[in-house]
Amino acid sequence: MTTLRHSAATARGRPAGLFVGLCTLDVIHLVDHVPASNEKLTAREQVVAAGGPAANAAAAFSHLGGAARLLTAIGSHPLAQGVRADLDRLGVAVSDLAADSVEPPVVSSVLVTAASGDRAVASTNATGRRLDAPGDLDALVRAADIVEFDGHHMDLAVAAARTARAAGRRTLLDAGSWKDGTRRLLPWIDVVVCSADFHPPGAGTPADTLRFLREQGVVWSAVSRGGRPILWAGPDGDGTVDVPEVRVADTLGAGDVLHGALAHRLAVQGDLTSEGFVAALHGAAEEASRACASFGTRAWMLRT
Repeated sequence: MTTLRHSAATARGRPAGLFVGLCTLDVIHLVDHVPASNEKLTAREQVVAAGGPAANAAAAFSHLGGAARLLTAIGSHPLAQGVRADLDRLGVAVSDLAADSVEPPVVSSVLVTAASGDRAVASTNATGRRLDAPGDLDALVRAADIVEFDGHHMDLAVAAARTARAAGRRTLLDAGSWKDGTRRLLPWIDVVVCSADFHPPGAGTPADTLRFLREQGVVWSAVSRGGRPILWAGPDGDGTVDVPEVRVADTLGAGDVLHGALAHRLAVQGDLTSEGFVAALHGAAEEASRACASFGTRAWMLRT
C-alpha cells in the first residue's frame, strides 16, 4: 500500500482537498408531488445553487474547515457567474478547464417531494464535454492531502488519479453509478464509497460489489444505502456503520456531503486502519444525515 506524504496544509492543521468532476447549476423546487404529464404546479420553495457531486463534496469539505479546490468545467456564460459566486461564497477555489467557453453550464432540474424528501433529477451531466488534464495538474495534486472524484470527466479523472498515486496522495471515489471508463479509474483509487445504485458487471448484491472492488485493487470500500447501515470492507475485515436517524426533508446531495465529510476526515489520517476507516465513515454519515433534515443543499450548513 502506498505510503502517504502529507502536504504543508496538513502540517498547519487545515486539510487540503482537490475535487475532480462535475459542476452544475442546480435549480431545485420543493413540491407536493412530481407533476404528471402536461401538469403544472406551484412549488413551495426554490433553491438555485452550484451543484454536482464533486462541487457539493468540495463545499462540504470547505464548510468543515478544509481548503477545497474544484477541478471542473464551468465556462463564461452568464449563468456560470451564479455558479462561481456560490462556490466563492462557500470558500471553494475553482480551476475552470472551460473558462473560455461561452456555452451555458450544465443545468440540473430537481424536484424534491415534500412528504418523503425523495428527489427527481434531470441533467445532461458531463455528456459531450471532454476535458484534458491541465498543465499544472501535478502541482494541484501535490498541494492536496486527498483527491476526490465523482466519475465524471473520466479522462481527466484517470489522469489526476494516476498523478495522485505517483505523488503519494490518497484518492477517494464517489461511485454513484457505473460509468464508461470506471474500470480504468479503479486501479488508481484507494477508497471507494458507492451508492446502492452502483452495479459493476456481474454484481447483484452489495457483497458482490465490495468483492469486485477488492479484485480491482481498491483497498478500502463501502456501500451506502440511504438510511440503512453502510456496509464496508478493508484488508483485514468488514462490517457495518449505522446511519443516524433523522426526519428526512430532502435527500438531494446527501451522498455528496457524505463524500466531502469523509474526505475531510481521511485527509488527516496516515495509513488507514479498520478502526480509523469506521470512525471516518461514522462521522461522515452524521453530516450526511444532518443534510437530509433540511431542504436544499446549503441549509444544513446553517445548522452546524
